[in-house]
Amino acid sequence: MTQRKIIHIDMDAFFASVEQRDFPELRGKPIAVGGEHRGVVAAASYEARKFGVRSAMPSKMAKEKCPQLIFVLPRFARYKEVSRQIHEIFHQYTDHVEPLSLDEAYLDVTQNKKNIASANQIAKEIRQKIFETTGLTASAGISINKFLAKVASDINKPNGQKTIHPDKMLAFLEKLPIEKFYGIGKVTANKMHGMHIFNGADLKEKSLDYLQYHFGKSGLYYYHVVRGVHNGEVKANRLQKSVAVEHTFWDDLVDDDEIQNQLIKLSEELENRLLKKEIKGKTLTLKIKYKDFTQYTRSKTLNHYFETQHDFLEIAQQLWQLRPFNKAVRLLGLSISNLNIHEKKQISVQLQFPFEVGFVED
Repeated sequence: MTQRKIIHIDMDAFFASVEQRDFPELRGKPIAVGGEHRGVVAAASYEARKFGVRSAMPSKMAKEKCPQLIFVLPRFARYKEVSRQIHEIFHQYTDHVEPLSLDEAYLDVTQNKKNIASANQIAKEIRQKIFETTGLTASAGISINKFLAKVASDINKPNGQKTIHPDKMLAFLEKLPIEKFYGIGKVTANKMHGMHIFNGADLKEKSLDYLQYHFGKSGLYYYHVVRGVHNGEVKANRLQKSVAVEHTFWDDLVDDDEIQNQLIKLSEELENRLLKKEIKGKTLTLKIKYKDFTQYTRSKTLNHYFETQHDFLEIAQQLWQLRPFNKAVRLLGLSISNLNIHEKKQISVQLQFPFEVGFVED
C-alpha cells in the first residue's frame, strides 16, 4: 500500500472573484458580497481584505474598516454554475473528490485517471484548467493527509500552491505558528499563547494528558496533527449531518440587547452557509456556553424546512427565552440539522508507509 497523495483546492475569494469577472467595473475595487444593512460579509475581494474586511464580519464593521467598500448581493445560482465547471475539472483526474463547499474540495490523487505520478503536477494542471475555463484563480495544498493539504493551500494564496513533503513535514509543523493550524481558532490560539504555546514545536512538547486536560477531546486532535497524523480519508460521498455557526466573545455578554444582536448575526451567517452548501434542515439548535463553561443546548423541530434567516431568528429567540440560567454568556451558536441529505458513515484509518515518489517540493 502506498502513502496517500492529497490535494486541497481552494478558490481565491470565490464569490467576490465571480462578481469581478462578470462585472468588469468592479475589478480592482474593494467589494463585499452580502447585505450592506444589518448583514454580514459572505466574501470579500482581496482589495477589501487589505483593509481588514473578512467573511462573517458584520457589514457595518466592514464599512467602517473600508469606507469605499462596494456591497454586492450574492448570486448563489451563478456561483453554483461556476462551481459545477470547477468540479468537472476535478473529475477529469479523480473521482475521489470531497467537496467542502462550492469553492473548496479535497482530492485523493494517489491513483488518478491520467496516471500522473506527481501530485504537484496534477495540482498545477487543475489550477491552469480552472483559469482557462472560468477565468478565476485557485490555490492548492499538497501533502499526505487532509490536514496538511488544508494548511498548505493557505500558504501561497492567492493563485499559488505549496507541497509539504513527508520528509520535511515535521520540521514544517514545528515552525508553523499555532494560529495557522487548521482547527485552532482565534480564541483557542490566544488560550495557547497564555500557556506559552506559540508554534508547533511548543505544542509538541505538551503531553497527551496535558492537552486533553486543558482542551478536552480536541487535545487528542492537537496531539496527533502536530506529529503529521490525521486519520481522515477523502470521502467522495461525504454528506453533512448539520451546519453550525458559533461566536465566542472576548467579553462575556450579559445585556439582552447584545444577545439579540448576536442572534441576528448568527441567523444571517447560518443562512449564508446553508445557501452556499444548498442545504436545508428542519431542526434548529441553540447552543449557549456560560462564563463558568457550563453548556446548554435546546432544539426545536418543524414539520417543514427552515427557509430564511428570519425563520432561524424567530425560533432562536424562542429557544433563548427557555434558557435555564441568567448567567453571563461566553459563547452562542446556532446549528441546523435533520437535513435534506443523509450521511453515509465511513470508517477510515490512515497508516504510515514509506512515501512514494511523486511529490515535488515547491
